[in-house]
Amino acid sequence: MSSDSNEHFKFYHYDPSLAAACVFVVLFGVSTIWHAFLIAKHRTWYFIPCLTGGIFEIVGYAARGVSHGQAPDPTLAPYVIQTLLLLVAPALFAASIYMVLGRIILSVDGESYSLIKKRWLTKTFVTGDVLSFFIQLGGGGLMASSKASTAKTGSRIVLIGLVIQIVLFGFFIAVAVVFHLRLRRVPRACSLLWERFLWILYIASAFVMIRSIVRVAEFIEGFEGTIIRHEVYLYIFDAIPMAAVMVIFSVWYPSYFSKQAGTAAVMEQSADSTLELSDVERDGK
Repeated sequence: MSSDSNEHFKFYHYDPSLAAACVFVVLFGVSTIWHAFLIAKHRTWYFIPCLTGGIFEIVGYAARGVSHGQAPDPTLAPYVIQTLLLLVAPALFAASIYMVLGRIILSVDGESYSLIKKRWLTKTFVTGDVLSFFIQLGGGGLMASSKASTAKTGSRIVLIGLVIQIVLFGFFIAVAVVFHLRLRRVPRACSLLWERFLWILYIASAFVMIRSIVRVAEFIEGFEGTIIRHEVYLYIFDAIPMAAVMVIFSVWYPSYFSKQAGTAAVMEQSADSTLELSDVERDGK
């Protein structure tokens, strides 16, 4: 892209595919409706970010379909919508993934095997994820400008947000792997279940990581790069991986760990209350 601040550029370097957009609107639509049902049934409110991410994907690909209908001169609004929503949706999927690990750790009483204490685990990763989300959102808003210099600044900001997301996800995977290896040394009746869900977590995390790495490569290349100029890369390295994450958690839903974590939390609070009452009674004698 030229450094001329008054230069304008095309929103797309191609005519967005209507067929591909429709396929993923339907795919994300079905997955999102199913997740809404599972959340309501199992009261797994921590999966609401994942649900919201699915809605973002639906609207984003629908906007690409609208841009197809406006070709060869698409308007700004659909372009901005698809740019922002498809960019930040994976951060919402990541937020739910982070919280699944916390519930697995709590459900098997495995805090002593984790690199991060349970009270800080979700807070650390979700806070970092929110930071990445808003950085990407702000950068994506600037990218939607038709002024070349502003869009270039926006792409650099998005790149920072994506790098934060990759570093955060890398640390998250390290925490999960260390927990996994430590807990495997301890015989547990539910070992097959928690271990299976950790592998599911790894697979979902890998899809998010691959998508983020390709996005980083896209923004490093710039607006004239190979990735951004060919729509196929968006669908192979963004749409498919994110749809896979939703499908994975549609089939293997971690409701068991949510119930176990809730039970463990209640028991822990009860134990703490009993201990505090004993202390008070002892002090009163």
